[in-house]
Amino acid sequence: MTLNRTKNEFLAEEDIHNIKVSVHIVTYNSQDDILICIDHVLKQSYPIDSIVIVDNASSDCTVEYLRQFLEQRGEQKPPVELIENKVNVGFAPGHNQAIEQTNSDYVLVLNPDVSLEQNYISEIIHCMSSHPEVGSATGILKLKADPSIVDTTGLIMNKAYRAFDRGSGEQASKWSQSGFVFGVSGAAAMYSRKMIRNISINGEFFDNDFFAYKEDVDVAWRAQVMGWKAYYVAEAVGLHERGWKKGGRESIPLFIRKASYINRYKMIYKNERLSSFIKKVPHVLAYEFASNLYFLWKEPKVLQEWGSFYKKRSELKRKRAQIQAVRTRE
Repeated sequence: MTLNRTKNEFLAEEDIHNIKVSVHIVTYNSQDDILICIDHVLKQSYPIDSIVIVDNASSDCTVEYLRQFLEQRGEQKPPVELIENKVNVGFAPGHNQAIEQTNSDYVLVLNPDVSLEQNYISEIIHCMSSHPEVGSATGILKLKADPSIVDTTGLIMNKAYRAFDRGSGEQASKWSQSGFVFGVSGAAAMYSRKMIRNISINGEFFDNDFFAYKEDVDVAWRAQVMGWKAYYVAEAVGLHERGWKKGGRESIPLFIRKASYINRYKMIYKNERLSSFIKKVPHVLAYEFASNLYFLWKEPKVLQEWGSFYKKRSELKRKRAQIQAVRTRE
């Protein structure tokens, strides 16, 4: 299913450029990518209200490069704000910091290793501004190493609660049709401020307990529970480095693997209804047996992260109660 509206119809409804968009980037040792990323943001055909960069205590030259950039840029618009964290607080808390600094109508959450084509923001805003039920949207992200290959066109989740980047590894030419998706990847995600405010729990849009990985899936699921829709805009194009895929799991730090593992269970606990979970048990059990047997054999340290789940169980229970209390979609 697609939104059957033409660009002229979008423009006829309102002055699109009165809608404010801020761009939020969280960096960590991003010296090779950040200035390229910002350059592509500044070249967007759609006017940007502000750019907020949150650095998570980078140990490379990221902050030095950014300071030099800001000094050379001076008072040019849009304003670029740099927030320097003394410690690495993670992706989710970093982006929550940025969200608190802006009051724009829409927020583009952007990875520093993403380069956007000139009309990326414009294409998405034209769609979202005329369809208030769409709270999040993304374009097609292609691999920088081979732009004929898809990195992501959004998120999907199967019956075993495994989330995937939709279309990953496939030919980009196959994904020319826009349409609704389960959710959008946090690599280049546009969120409406109305949705951010509506689905935030205790003032947090992204769950601060999700240091990294699956925070975008958690948001997508929570948004669906509360009645919001997500959309893929095929005309919006970006390139993504996605460097960690080259080395496989061995190249991913242990603490990231731990976070990715346990965050899946946290989002299931918070967002799923018991009745729905029971229906999916046959699908879940098969995957749980195979995956945890693998971790027990190959990566036993990952399973230690269950300790963090039990330490947070009271907080998770409170979050679940708040989410389920306002559930609007079965």
